[in-house]
Amino acid sequence: MRVGIVGVGFMGSTHAMGWAETDAIIAGFTAKPVRLAEPIAAEFGAKVYPDFEALLEDVDIVDICTPTFLHHEMVLRAAQAGKQIVCEKPLSLTVEQGREMVSACRKVGVKLLVGHVVRFFPEYAAAKSMVESGQIGKPAVLHLGRKSFHPKKTTDNWFLDDEKSGGMIQDLMVHDFDYARWIAGDVVRVFAKSIHGSGHNVPGNHALAILTHQSGAISHIEGSWAYPPPNFKTDFEIACADGLIVHNSDAATPNGLYLKKASDEEAQDVALPSSPLAESPYTTQIKAFYRAIVDDADIPITAEDGLAAVQIARAAIESARTGKAVELEPLPEVAS
Repeated sequence: MRVGIVGVGFMGSTHAMGWAETDAIIAGFTAKPVRLAEPIAAEFGAKVYPDFEALLEDVDIVDICTPTFLHHEMVLRAAQAGKQIVCEKPLSLTVEQGREMVSACRKVGVKLLVGHVVRFFPEYAAAKSMVESGQIGKPAVLHLGRKSFHPKKTTDNWFLDDEKSGGMIQDLMVHDFDYARWIAGDVVRVFAKSIHGSGHNVPGNHALAILTHQSGAISHIEGSWAYPPPNFKTDFEIACADGLIVHNSDAATPNGLYLKKASDEEAQDVALPSSPLAESPYTTQIKAFYRAIVDDADIPITAEDGLAAVQIARAAIESARTGKAVELEPLPEVAS
């Protein structure tokens, strides 16, 4: 399998390191301007393609690591060319675009894999396994946090243009929207508040979203672009009927598991060990995507999962804008 990577920023180079750990051949890279692809192509012994069309003609898998506003057009073109597709998160800017992308891939029978890499972080994957095991009961209340510094204020930084990135809620919080849905099931209602800072001392913005799941579970999700650099913090609590799972990225151990007391004894606190030699979650993700393609196996993160995360993000943006809760309709079956 020959893979072509579109976009050579942080995600493009990170994905390339993941592909290098598979049996796929990294055929080459393309970017705008093209010269930006030259250093990474030299690093991986790959070709620099002059444009997206030239790359499409020479690969089996297209890995799209471009800004969000370019995903829609590129996925449609890759599907039309019959290529297997990996697309960074969020899948699309709008639900309508996402539906069109999923439909286009279904019609021609190609896979569309969405890069919600948080599912592959060991502490998040371990928590999912604990919940699935049934040992701590059904999820009831989730708290998820993702807090970072504001992207650099430059004229060409697409992150700062909500029409291109969806803003902090869609670009950053979408990770936890997807994870909350993975843990507690489909979401039926979203209520959100967002505060936009201004001035030298308070850059960026901060948002809180409450998701009501069809199961009755509630997720509280906090996202921020208001922390001082280079801070990037994540945390979660998953409260279930018979136990609580806790994670904080500042902690020495990845997760704490607090089981419901069977008697008056103290509740257990079981730390899950993590190895400093564990591979990058991005590499784990790419390996899983590669296996799904070459073995024609189930996709670990479906295109529908990516679409559902976009729906939640857009509802949170709308709720923050209007001050009202947004009811989510079930996503209709995507035509094939």
